Amino acid sequence: MQTRSGTAVCGDVELYYEDLGDPSDPAAPPVLLIMGVGAQLPMWPDGFCEQLVRRGHRVIRYDHRDIGLSTKMAGHRAEGSVYRRVARYAVGRTSPVPYTLVDMADDAVSLLDNLQIDRAHVVGASMGGMIAQVLAGNHPDRVRSLGIIMSSSGKAFSALPRWRVIRLALGGPGKGAPWEERLESEIRNISIINGPNFLPPVEQLRRRVEDLRARSDYPQGMLRQFDAILGTGSLLRYTRSIVAPTVVIHGSEDPMVRPRNGRHLARIIEGARYVVVDGMGHDLPEPVWRPVVEALTENFVGAEP
Repeated sequence: MQTRSGTAVCGDVELYYEDLGDPSDPAAPPVLLIMGVGAQLPMWPDGFCEQLVRRGHRVIRYDHRDIGLSTKMAGHRAEGSVYRRVARYAVGRTSPVPYTLVDMADDAVSLLDNLQIDRAHVVGASMGGMIAQVLAGNHPDRVRSLGIIMSSSGKAFSALPRWRVIRLALGGPGKGAPWEERLESEIRNISIINGPNFLPPVEQLRRRVEDLRARSDYPQGMLRQFDAILGTGSLLRYTRSIVAPTVVIHGSEDPMVRPRNGRHLARIIEGARYVVVDGMGHDLPEPVWRPVVEALTENFVGAEP
C-alpha cells in the first residue's frame, strides 16, 4: 500500500496527514476519514484502510488540531465550569469555547484544498461523524457521499452513554499517577468502550496505547476537542441540510453513543440508509472491518453518476 505523508497549512493550524493509495489514478476516488475525540490518525487501523485501498480508493486520514502531530492549541481554554457547558449541551445549546466542530470541519475542507481534491467520499467516526455532518451541511459541493459511524446529531436530550461508560469520566487515576497505572486505566477504558464482543487481546491493547502515547501524549487537546462538541451544541441545523447519499453505521452494542442516536440520524437525513453491525461497540476491531467497509463502499458506488 503506497503511503505518502505531509503537513498541510489549514488557516491557523497545520494538519499532519497520510495519503494512502495512488493519487495519480483518476479511477481511485478519494475517501477522507475523520476520527473522534483525542483519536490520532492510526485509530483508523492500517488493515481497515488497506481494505478500502484494495477496493480501488485513495484514502486520506489525518490528525485533528490539538492531537497527534498536528498543531496544538496551547494556551486556549474555555472559561467557566465544564458542567455548565455539559448542561447546555444536553438541551442542544451552544457555549463559548476556543473552537467548535465548525472550525474542525473547515480544517477538513482546507486539507482537501491542500491536496487539490474537489470532492471526496467523507467518512466520520464518533466525533468525526459529527464533524462530517457539519462538513456535508456547510459544504455540500465537497462531499460525494457521507458515511457516519457510531455518531450522533447532538440533538437535545440525546440518549446518554451507558452507566459503565459514564463512570469512566468520574474515576480513573489522578494527574500525578504513574504511567503504568494510567496505562492499565486506558486499557480498561478501551475494553469497556469496545464492548465484550471482538475484544482484542490485552497485549494488543497495551501495544496500541503505548504506540499512540509514544507518537503523541497531549491530553489537553482531547479536553479542548470535547469542549468543541459541547460548544457547538445540536447539529440539527447542519444535519437537516445534508444532500449527499448517506449511510449511517452503528454497532448494536455501542455503550458510548447508543444505537438510537444512529437511528435518529438516519431518519432525519433524507434517503439515508441505516446499517447495524451486530455485536460492534464503540471501536473498530478487526472483525467489524469487513461489514463496515462493505456498507461504505456500497454507498460510494451508489453515489457515483
